[in-house]
Amino acid sequence: MVLSALALVGGTALTAAPVAHAKPPSPSATPTPPAQMSTVGGDRLGQPGTQVSPLTGAPALPGKLTSRSWIVSDAETGQVLAAHNAHWELPPASTLKMLFADTVLPKMDKAQTHKVLPSDLDGVGAGSSLVGIKENLTYTVHDLWLGVFLRSGNDAVHVLSSMNGGVDATVLEMQRKAEDLQADDTTVISPDGYDMPGQVSSAYDLTLFARSGLQNADFREYCSTVRAQFPGEWKKTKGKKGKKATKKRSTFEIQNTNRLLSGDYDIPTYQGIAGVKNGYTTKAGNTFTGVAQRGDRTLLVTVMHPGEGHNMAYKEAAKLLDWGFKADGMVTPVGMLVPPKSAIASASPSPSASPSEKPRQQVAAPASSGGGGGAWTALAITGGSVLVVAALAYLVRRRWPLPQRTAKAAIPAPTKPGDDTAAKPAEADAVKAGAPEADAEDDAAATDEATPKEDTAEEGTGKTGATADRPV
Repeated sequence: MVLSALALVGGTALTAAPVAHAKPPSPSATPTPPAQMSTVGGDRLGQPGTQVSPLTGAPALPGKLTSRSWIVSDAETGQVLAAHNAHWELPPASTLKMLFADTVLPKMDKAQTHKVLPSDLDGVGAGSSLVGIKENLTYTVHDLWLGVFLRSGNDAVHVLSSMNGGVDATVLEMQRKAEDLQADDTTVISPDGYDMPGQVSSAYDLTLFARSGLQNADFREYCSTVRAQFPGEWKKTKGKKGKKATKKRSTFEIQNTNRLLSGDYDIPTYQGIAGVKNGYTTKAGNTFTGVAQRGDRTLLVTVMHPGEGHNMAYKEAAKLLDWGFKADGMVTPVGMLVPPKSAIASASPSPSASPSEKPRQQVAAPASSGGGGGAWTALAITGGSVLVVAALAYLVRRRWPLPQRTAKAAIPAPTKPGDDTAAKPAEADAVKAGAPEADAEDDAAATDEATPKEDTAEEGTGKTGATADRPV
């Protein structure tokens, strides 16, 4: 995969420094984006309104899109195919959990266990979405990540944060990670996306978080799991034929609240969907980042705060993905998803590089079929000196092994009360994502602020079963 660190559009470097953060828009009936926004990824991405450069015969963008901000990009080349207010700083809701996972997930062994202390849950906001973690029970790290990705559980986030040194330390690490990813629109206040004054991100930054996370196999597994069994409480079982009563840990089903994965009565499972994360709060409205693959093309889409209507975030995301796949090779990119600073540094030329080697300068080419020819170069020239070379350490034209429908989700669990060792993974049979189950009445029920019953899905359905599946 060719991933550019810099590219030129009209002679302007795509990694231009961001402008000073604009204040989040004040609540109003018709909010408007700032006149000036960050230009990370290209000057056009800093302009308000829709940015697209169709070639002859290109399909028109979907009509009547209501999201305040959205972006469609090629997950592999990093080309931004089209965008609308891509750098508008808005509350992110639970899509911020992607950055939390980028930061914390690589640090912990999924088989590690943790007995939950009351203090682990002290900072969970009132009305938070919960997976149903109980004090004084032991969970594996694997369990906790299922709770984060499927049920958007703020309780799971806070337990993992406690294991990571505390909420404050985790928030600082997340901010540093955002800075490394060049996600300069993002200010982290809470690790779970819970509405907090000053906490903002953007469609562009959320896409960077998703793209970064998808480099990690565990991230891909969790964000694409449709349903799984989650550990409940220990229950006594009656002894048979004079044997003593024993205790067995119960489980309950959790289902992914990403409606393009699980489907709903008014929206089918999206063809080729493989994650990533959704969210909802009062201030953020609905937010969603998704990744889908068709053939050899993989696209990312992010939408933030669409208009009123059931499943609007998913419907608009699906329309934009459909457009992106149809527009393959028929648009000139309007910007670029920049690589992490650390990847740029690792790919920088050594001081011993021959001064006689003259680097090439190249401008944007049409988005290419399958992410092949026409990819942006990673070279940008200022005064004849090489600023950056390709971030080959980050992505080098390799396909992400996106999960298949036949994949299984292993759910390790402690074997007995008080046991801090994980049992061997118990694999649940995988099934294809079929017809959607009953759901909450509207998107407002799919919220980071609603408290679920233990055996119902926070942002999804409440039916139980014994399946764990992930789509293509």
